[in-house]
Amino acid sequence: MKSLSLPKTGLLTKSWEYQHVYKHGKRLRGKDFSLIFLANQRGEDRLGLSISGVKLAVQRNRLKRMIREFYRHNRSFPSLLGATKGILETVDLVIATRRPFRPKNLHELSSLLLPYGPTNLPGQATAQPLQGRDPRDIGNKR
Repeated sequence: MKSLSLPKTGLLTKSWEYQHVYKHGKRLRGKDFSLIFLANQRGEDRLGLSISGVKLAVQRNRLKRMIREFYRHNRSFPSLLGATKGILETVDLVIATRRPFRPKNLHELSSLLLPYGPTNLPGQATAQPLQGRDPRDIGNKR
């Protein structure tokens, strides 16, 4: 069974790591977000989040939780994204959002991000939309 945990080693945590990706990485720009990625030699993809334009901490933290949940279910997304630009190694990916970026749920977030990944790369699995879990449950206590 595939592990869906997200250990700290799978995240960018230091400011210098973000700066390195911003300075040397390649960018894909969406309407309200940017995907900035750079090859690493760590043997595992890592995710960084840069959320701007969301004033309320509750909304900002919910958005971060949704993006991390998307990443947990699509761990190969950064490598597949890098493969579209000729990077055949593991990748550090920073998702930087701009002001109007406010997906309502996890499925809407998936539909915004997945088109930037590859559709069919030979020999590699593609990222799939999330299934089986109600996206409204993200961040809600039971």
